[in-house]
Amino acid sequence: MAAFEAVVTVTLKPEILDPAGEATQGVLHHMGYAVRDLRIGRHIRLTVEAKDAEEAEGLAGQMAEELLANPVMETFRVEVSAL
Repeated sequence: MAAFEAVVTVTLKPEILDPAGEATQGVLHHMGYAVRDLRIGRHIRLTVEAKDAEEAEGLAGQMAEELLANPVMETFRVEVSAL
């Protein structure tokens, strides 16, 4: 077994309203920044024990599907690197 860093990025699906993103975009616009679209999500970093990177990615994906993301409203992306 080896240790891998898995990063799970969770974001709202495009059809789901993002009030926090809209509010933040409004403030940035008020500050003078030209921001066309802003969505707020979560960035989750895990250290996973697995035999290889493929297994670590599968485990992190399983965790995201079962707990870290709400599949009704959110999508997720997993990135894995060796430690």
